[in-house]
Amino acid sequence: MSDQNGWLRLLDENPGHSQWYIDRFRKMAASGADLHGEGRLVDAMVPRGARILDAGCGTGRVGGYLAAAGHDVVGVDLDPTLIEAARADHPGAEWLVGDLSELDLPGGFDLIVCAGNVMTFVAPSTRVEVLRRARRHLRDGARFVVGFGAGRDYAFDNFRADAASAGLTPDLLLGTWDLRPFTAESDFLVAVLRVA
Repeated sequence: MSDQNGWLRLLDENPGHSQWYIDRFRKMAASGADLHGEGRLVDAMVPRGARILDAGCGTGRVGGYLAAAGHDVVGVDLDPTLIEAARADHPGAEWLVGDLSELDLPGGFDLIVCAGNVMTFVAPSTRVEVLRRARRHLRDGARFVVGFGAGRDYAFDNFRADAASAGLTPDLLLGTWDLRPFTAESDFLVAVLRVA
């Protein structure tokens, strides 16, 4: 397994990957596909006007939904092309280029969401640091919601161990964004974490 950030590795192999990704989600949105399951779950977890960090925001799909719902949203992604698309498509939020392993933003957040398999893209050597940085940005009582699929070189048990070493403990483990329970057979994990 490479220790390079997986997204940057994809861009090294295919410099047009970011634009393909942008076009893919724009086409899905135009066709009426439901792209807001993550956003609906997060919206239900916080009061209106909450300060939310979309960590690894990509094109702003989740954060844009949350901003439109009335939240104060900051999105961070290391790909400037994706951030440019987020700014164009979702002007109601603040979109920043940055590496989650170096996250250092002013103020805290009522919730941090990390959807879209982001944790499986970060370099393995930075996983715990990404989790630690997120923990430091959580306000008292805030939660960190992480979702990713199996088969992406990051076993769910390893993630849970990394979260524990970063000072995070699960409040709830789900198998989908639509609230199905997490089981030993689940091929997806949505972990709702809090400061231990």
